[in-house]
Amino acid sequence: MNVLIVEDEVPAAEKLERYLSKYDASIKVLEKLTSVADSVRWLKEHQDELDLIFMDIQLIDGKSFEIFEQVNIQKPIIFITAFDEYAIDAFKVNSIDYLLKPITFDDLSQALNKLEGLKKNFGSGAKPTIDLSHALAQLQQKTYKTRFMVKLGEHIRSIVADDIALFYAEGRDVYLVTNEKRKFIIDYKLEELDEILDPALFYRANRSFITNINAIKDVVVYSNSRLKISPVIDLDKEIIVAREKVNAFKEWFNGL
Repeated sequence: MNVLIVEDEVPAAEKLERYLSKYDASIKVLEKLTSVADSVRWLKEHQDELDLIFMDIQLIDGKSFEIFEQVNIQKPIIFITAFDEYAIDAFKVNSIDYLLKPITFDDLSQALNKLEGLKKNFGSGAKPTIDLSHALAQLQQKTYKTRFMVKLGEHIRSIVADDIALFYAEGRDVYLVTNEKRKFIIDYKLEELDEILDPALFYRANRSFITNINAIKDVVVYSNSRLKISPVIDLDKEIIVAREKVNAFKEWFNGL
């Protein structure tokens, strides 16, 4: 199976590629693209080589639905996004599934199994579409980690997600910082936190920081069109939204 990945977050694209290899080592990722413009150019030349497209909705230069306005895509698509508001739009194109970030290997396996079932039932020439009611039900069932256990001397405490201002990485350590400015080392990597935190509440601004929407005091335009986040707590570090994440951050910050 030849696959195209359209995803503007490099770690997410790399994780998806690892999951695909784990599912079936014969799956070949032909290209990983990050923008609407690059996707349009690539698909116009190479669509015939494809069997399946994985597509994030929010890309660095717009929403992936803009691709369909410029290219007649005839291949099945699995949408992957941090938001559930676009399921109706996904229904209008050749979608076979709509996965909510952070995806798991089980999520991916179920979507690929669904594709195989559709091929067997309707033949390779069919245009399988998403079962919208099923997809929305899956999104509503998605659960996230609501509390974290931390050590305080010889004691352990449980901190609920609403009380966490941010997470940040420093060297090999990852810290949880509470709204009361208390800091704890936790046994998670930021990549793992991406998998288990509620994307409506938390956003990974860059390689080092994940911030809580309720712990943001201010956001200002920074150099080279980047954004700088000021948290409600005092912090001796700068939180800069990576340039390629600015559009997606604005969508998240706006509540989409």
